[in-house]
Amino acid sequence: LVENGNYFSRRLRVCVATCNRADYSKLAPIMFGIKSHPDEFDLEVMVLGSHLIDDYGNTFRMIEQDDFDIGSKLHTIVRGEDEAAMVESVGLALVKLPDVLQRLRPDILVIHGDRFDALALATAAALMNIRILHVEGGEVSGTIDDSIRHAISKLAHYHACCTPRAEQYLIAMCEDHSRILLAGCPSYDKLLSPQHREDYMDIIKSWLGDKVQKNDYIVALQHPVTTDIRHSIKIYGLMLDALLSFNKKTLILFPNIDAGSKEMVRVMRKKGIEQHPNFRAVKHIPFEQFIQLVCHAGCMIGNSSCGVREAGAFGTPVINLGTRQTGRETGENVLHVRDADTHNKIYHALELQFGKRYPCSKIYGDGNAVPRILKFLRSIDLDKPLQKTFCFPPVKDSISQDIDHILETQSALSVDLGGTNLRVAIVCMMGNIVKKYAQPNPKTFEARMQLIVKMCSDAIRDAVGLNCRILGVGIGGGIIHHSELVHGSTFCAAELGHIMVSFEGPECSCGSRGCIEAYASGMALQREAKRLHDEDLLKVEGMDMKLSEPVTAGHLINAARLGNSKADAVLNKACTALGVGIVNILHIVNPSLVILSGVLSSYYKTPVQHVINERALFSEPALLGAASMVLDYATRRTY
Repeated sequence: LVENGNYFSRRLRVCVATCNRADYSKLAPIMFGIKSHPDEFDLEVMVLGSHLIDDYGNTFRMIEQDDFDIGSKLHTIVRGEDEAAMVESVGLALVKLPDVLQRLRPDILVIHGDRFDALALATAAALMNIRILHVEGGEVSGTIDDSIRHAISKLAHYHACCTPRAEQYLIAMCEDHSRILLAGCPSYDKLLSPQHREDYMDIIKSWLGDKVQKNDYIVALQHPVTTDIRHSIKIYGLMLDALLSFNKKTLILFPNIDAGSKEMVRVMRKKGIEQHPNFRAVKHIPFEQFIQLVCHAGCMIGNSSCGVREAGAFGTPVINLGTRQTGRETGENVLHVRDADTHNKIYHALELQFGKRYPCSKIYGDGNAVPRILKFLRSIDLDKPLQKTFCFPPVKDSISQDIDHILETQSALSVDLGGTNLRVAIVCMMGNIVKKYAQPNPKTFEARMQLIVKMCSDAIRDAVGLNCRILGVGIGGGIIHHSELVHGSTFCAAELGHIMVSFEGPECSCGSRGCIEAYASGMALQREAKRLHDEDLLKVEGMDMKLSEPVTAGHLINAARLGNSKADAVLNKACTALGVGIVNILHIVNPSLVILSGVLSSYYKTPVQHVINERALFSEPALLGAASMVLDYATRRTY
C-alpha cells in the first residue's frame, strides 16, 4: 500500500468462522498459527451453529479457554433436528451474517468442510465479495454433506485440501489449480506432534473410571445420515445392541445436530444406555482429550469422519457403520459394515477389530499443514480481480452469429520449420490452404527467427486482403483426440520431435541428446549430408551434383538410392529413430492414425512402417491391458 508517498504493508485481516466442535478441531491449529504472527495477520473469530447450544455442550467455551477473543456470536440454529429445521437454520444464518461481515470486513474468510452452517457462510461471503478459503474441499463422502461440500468449493476462491485425490477432484471440478493448496489436514499437525501427552491414563480414567486400561475400551460416535434417516436410526440401534452384548466399557458421544439426531437420542435412552454401568454418555469432550481417548482405545465404532481420518494416525482399529463416509479415503485400520439386519454382523466386526493395532496412516497429512496454509495466505494478492474463473476443459465453440465471423474466413497461420525450407501458410477452417509462403532456411538461429517473424507478418498483412481472420499460429505436430487438439496443461503437448530414442545420440536443437528430431529431421539429414560431402563420401557414380549447389537432405537420399552405403546407414538410423518414436507414441496414446507430413514423408513411410511392424505391441498385450484396468479398478481398496 502507498500513503503520502511511503510504502507499507498492512496486516491481512483473516476471519475464521467455526460452527461446531468437529470443525473447530481442524480450524484451531490454523487459528493458533495466525495468532502467532500478529505482525502479518489480524485474526477475527466468528462463532455460530451448535457451539452456542447447551444441549451440545456450549462448546464455544473451549474456544475461549484456548484464549481466542470471539468477535461475533451468532445464534443460528432453529431447533427441531429435522430437515425443515436445517433449512430454517441456513435461512436464519443468512439473515444475520450480512451485518457481521459488513462490520468485520475481512480480507479472507476461512471456512471448513461440509456443514449446512458453512454453506450459509460461503453464500453470504460470496455475495458480499469477500474472498473465501475453503478447508478440506474435494473430498467424497455420503449423506447431504457431499453436495454441501462441493457447493462450498464452487463458491470459494481458494482451497486448502488434504489429499492428492481431493486435489485432483477439485481440478476435475474445474477449479483453478493455482488456487488449490495441497496442505494436509490441520488436525494432523497436533496428532503427529512429537510432544505426546504422558497423562493419557489420567484422561482415560477421568472419563471411564479407574479400572479401565488402555486398549480395553471402545469409543462410539454415530451421526444421522440426513438422506436416509430411517436407515441410520436402524443401524444406530443395532450398534447399541452389539455394544451391549460385547460387554466392554464404552465411551459414547451424543450425535450432532443434523436431522434425525432427536430420534437417535430416543433410541439410546430407550435402551437405558445413560444408566448402564458399561457406558459413559457425554455431549462433548475437549479435542485434545478426545484424540488421546481415540489413540488408546481398543476400537472406535460409528460413522464419524474422525474414525476414517484422525484414528488412522494412531493405527486405532475402526468399524465404520453405514453410508455416511462412503467414498472417503481410508487406511487398513477401517473395517466397513455397510448394512445389517441384526446386530450379529456388527458384533462379529467388534470381535475382529477390538484390541488390534494397525500401522499408522498419513493419508490425510504429514503434520505440516498450518505452515503451508500460512504461506498460502501470505501469497494471496488482494489487488487481483475478485471474480473467480473456472478452468473448463476445451470444448467446441457454439456456432457464432457475430457479423464479423460471418463475413470473415476463420483461419490459422501454420508454420513448418523444415530443414531445407521454412514454410508458412494461411489455412481456413475447412483445411484448405488459402495462401502459402516458402523461403530457404537460413544457417544461423538469429536469421532463422527473423525470417519466421517476417513471413508471419507478411501472411497476417495479406490475410486482411483475403478476408481471413487469423485465430492463432500453430507450429509443429500434434495429437488429435475426439476431433480436438490435445493442448496439455501449459499448451505444449505433443512435442513429438523431442521424444528421446537414445541416451547418447546426437545433440538436438532443444539442448538434449538423442531426440527424434536430431536423427530424422530435414536439418539433421542435411547436417549428415554435409559431413559426408566434406569427407568426399557423399557423391557416387551417376549422381548429378553441381559444385555451387548447397548440400541438402535430398542429396543424401539420392546417394543412398544409388548405392552409397554411408548415406544408406545414416538414413537407416533416421528411419529407425523415427519408427521407435512412433512406436512409443502408439504404446502411450494408441491412436487410430499416424500422419507423416513434409517433404521427407514419402521416403520415410515404408521403412518406418517396417519398424512399427517389428516393434509395436498388438493383440494380446492390448487384451491384457484392458483386463488389467478392470482388475485394478475392481480390487482397489477405496470406499
